[in-house]
Amino acid sequence: MAGRLLTPRLAVALLLCSAAVAASAATPLDDAALRAYASRPWDKATLMNTTVQLGRHHGTMVVAEFPCGDVCPQYTLRIIHYVLPAGVDCRQVGGVERSVGIPMAIALLPKRFCFPRVLVDSGQFYSH
Repeated sequence: MAGRLLTPRLAVALLLCSAAVAASAATPLDDAALRAYASRPWDKATLMNTTVQLGRHHGTMVVAEFPCGDVCPQYTLRIIHYVLPAGVDCRQVGGVERSVGIPMAIALLPKRFCFPRVLVDSGQFYSH
């Protein structure tokens, strides 16, 4: 049927995709899992300007952001940080607040994030 936007096959595909995203968001992460992810190589061209939900570390969502400015993908960064719920302070979740440079056009602008302590201690929260 031409003109039907939501076919049964598309509905099933959307349901499966949303279930996969929800499962990833609910995945518990311990310190070892975070360090393992941060130690892995990553493809700057594939991941530039994306955000990946890694799971929950001590109950708080952790994401990896891959911003890039003007020379992409060469200058793509990886920033692994907490996503804090409204009204929650970084210290309350056991995180460490730091300011890092984010590429904007030809400049790096400082932006504050809440990082998992285990990644700050190992220096793996921010990489080029």
